[in-house]
Amino acid sequence: MTTPLGSTTSSESLYSSLGLSSSQSSKQQTLGQQDFLKLMTVQIQNQDPLKPMENTEFFSQIAQFSTVSGIEKLQGSFSTLANQLTSSQSLQAAALIGRDVLTPSKVGVLYDTGLEGAIDVPSSGAVKLEVRDADGALVRTLNLGTQPAGQISFNWDGIGANGAALPPGRYQIAATVQGAGTAAIAAKTYALDRVASVSTGASGLSVQMLNLGEVAFGDVTRIQ
Repeated sequence: MTTPLGSTTSSESLYSSLGLSSSQSSKQQTLGQQDFLKLMTVQIQNQDPLKPMENTEFFSQIAQFSTVSGIEKLQGSFSTLANQLTSSQSLQAAALIGRDVLTPSKVGVLYDTGLEGAIDVPSSGAVKLEVRDADGALVRTLNLGTQPAGQISFNWDGIGANGAALPPGRYQIAATVQGAGTAAIAAKTYALDRVASVSTGASGLSVQMLNLGEVAFGDVTRIQ
């Protein structure tokens, strides 16, 4: 009668049939597809005649191995795709150097052409934009009228509330929207600035702005 597979003699013969010693097998912690198929063949050859392996059990083991093998290949494919996407994004970001882009910001930059930006209007209502200097003093209030929901653009000409032109530089911006019969609510603001450089770090691809600092590449919403 053939010795059951679970016995010591059967285990040693199993390693021998695969060209392995017991010491070699202890060092190898993973099996390749060919190793698995050899093991399955030896297992069938050495099964207990009184308790033969069921067909369903046999195919279940094959299916389990195929699933694990498929997952490993899928992970490898995703890793390759991720590297390709990162390279593609790096090339796209490099093309932004020297371009003006719109990014989320509570600070805007006043150039000779004015301070450009945008506002996300959550719902229809009267939109108001306040501009403050570096010390937080209010220098201008812009009433942009009733606007529908969505993103709207604005351009402050740099003229203060007293009618005098203010110097170029960074200014704080804050927007509110007030619907009919409701209280004013804060709205998200964006500012336009020039891209100085791009870099890749632990947090991913980022864009270094000329005046507004570092922002994530994914936060760039418009290119001019």
